[in-house]
Amino acid sequence: MRLILIWFCNALALIAVTYVLPGVRVDGFESALLAALVLGLINTLVRPLLIVLTLPVTVLTLGLFLLVINGLLFWFAGSVLRGFEVSGFWTGLMGALLYSVISSLLSLLIPRQQIKQPPQDGPVTIDHDKL
Repeated sequence: MRLILIWFCNALALIAVTYVLPGVRVDGFESALLAALVLGLINTLVRPLLIVLTLPVTVLTLGLFLLVINGLLFWFAGSVLRGFEVSGFWTGLMGALLYSVISSLLSLLIPRQQIKQPPQDGPVTIDHDKL
C-alpha cells in the first residue's frame, strides 16, 4: 500500500513541477501517473548502469555529473512518453531537481509501517544447572 501512495505522491510532484517550470508539460493526472511509473523504472533500471559507466567522470566532478545523469533521464522520459514533455536538457535538469525535492517532501507525509516486536517479559536468564 505504501508503494502505491508513493507512486501517487510522485505523480503529484510531477504535476507540481509543471506549475513551476514552463518547459515541463503533463496532459493530465493519468499521464502524470504513467510518467511517474516510467521515471521510477528508469531510475531503478537504467540509472545504476549509467552511474557505473560514467564513474570516472562522476569522481572527477565530485559527484556533480549525477545531476547531468538525472537531467538526461528526466529529459529522455519526456521524449519517450506521450502526454509528458520536457523542452530541453536544462529544463530536464531543473525538472529532475524539483521533482526529486517535491517527491521527497511528499513521501515524508506517508507514515512508515512499523514492525511489531513481541512483548518481552523481562531479562532473559539462563539456568546453568539445566545445561
